[in-house]
Amino acid sequence: MNDYFVILISVAALFFFIIIVAMMRRYKRCPSDRILVVYGKVGKGADRETRSAKCIHGGAAFIWPIIHSYAFLDLTPISIEINLTNALSKQNIRVDVPSRFTVGISTEPNIMNNAAERLLGLSQESISNLAKDIIFGQLRLVVATMEIEEINSNRDLFLAAVSSNVEAELKKIGLKLINVNITDINDESGYIEALGKEAAAKAINDAKKSVAEKMRDGEIGQALAHQEQRVQVAKADSEAVTGENLAKVTIANSDADRREKEAEANRRAVAAEKVTDARALEEAYAAEKLAERVRAERDKATQIANIVVPAEISKQKVEIEAEAIAEQKRRIAKGEADAIFLKMEAEAKGIFEILSRQALGFDKLVKAANDDSRNAVLMMIADKLPELVKTQVEAIKNIKIDKVTVWETGNGKDGKTSTANFMQGLLGAIPPLDDIFKSAGMELPDYLKGKEKEESKTQPVDEITKEDKPSPPEDDKKE
Repeated sequence: MNDYFVILISVAALFFFIIIVAMMRRYKRCPSDRILVVYGKVGKGADRETRSAKCIHGGAAFIWPIIHSYAFLDLTPISIEINLTNALSKQNIRVDVPSRFTVGISTEPNIMNNAAERLLGLSQESISNLAKDIIFGQLRLVVATMEIEEINSNRDLFLAAVSSNVEAELKKIGLKLINVNITDINDESGYIEALGKEAAAKAINDAKKSVAEKMRDGEIGQALAHQEQRVQVAKADSEAVTGENLAKVTIANSDADRREKEAEANRRAVAAEKVTDARALEEAYAAEKLAERVRAERDKATQIANIVVPAEISKQKVEIEAEAIAEQKRRIAKGEADAIFLKMEAEAKGIFEILSRQALGFDKLVKAANDDSRNAVLMMIADKLPELVKTQVEAIKNIKIDKVTVWETGNGKDGKTSTANFMQGLLGAIPPLDDIFKSAGMELPDYLKGKEKEESKTQPVDEITKEDKPSPPEDDKKE
């Protein structure tokens, strides 16, 4: 089993290697001096028409077996000698135009396709003969459209016309015109030779005339040169005499300037000596002054070191100590402030907790009263009623009445005496519960109000002391 597996792998590897080698052999590279022509089923071109071949220059292509095949076109230039004789010109003069044309297969895309269609498989000689026939016909056509003078004198125009006509025809078969060389042009009648002799004679005459004119110009130039020489010599002599006189004047002026400058130099030298002496004394005084100033600064520095520096040190010491005390006080104050802040924060938290608990209790109380806030308030009032009554009692508990004097006749309305009315009025001064509730915006229940009673008319009671009014008779006075 293992041997069979090894053989199978070996066969598969061999088959894969053969495929790789075959693929590599079918991949064709195009050298720079050739055109690779792939023909067969090569697809369609840019104009969506089926192509007969695909031309590649300077690249490579994969040649599919059976579907494709390939061939090469040689780009080597072909030199063709054209000995055109008895060509009829525009003047009906027959001329001979020996020339040499250099052509080759073009590498332009469209022209390469023409070469693939018309030159593939032909030898260099066959291509040369085909091109020669085309060149002969076009060269005769160009000669027939030009005059002898144009062909002979204007070679550039002749070459341009030949190149234009010949290249247009060569492109049709895939060739390109590389070079045109016209060696010589002759005619049977000797017209070109006569034109040459005429041109030569004209050139000789023009040369002789030019030589005579040059000789004349030479003689005139020589005479003018002699004249110019004499004028220049006389002018030079005059300028020389003027120069000598100016030189003498210049020498005299120079001597005077020299003597004046020597005197000035002597004067400056004496003055300079005196100025130098004065500057020396000035510098000596300045040096002494500077020395005294330095000594004074030294003494001042000594005094500063002995007095000012210790005082400055003491001052800085005091400032440092004061700053330390101030910093200590700031820190103590900051600590106290932090303590107060923490205390107040704790109190605030306690108040917040109390209010939160009260709010929770109020919420439960309202829920217990079936969500009726009025009943809840009445329940709270009923709970606080003993305290309210106690507060009313406390209002008159500590009132001290040393003495009460009442004058009355013993008769009163509704059987009440003045003393009873006085006590009733005194108790009436205490705020009733009903009024207290109304001032708070609430209503006291009816069972706490009691029955209404008619107001009784009371006799006026006058409270006087023994010092202010005389005492009434003993039988009318009650305490």
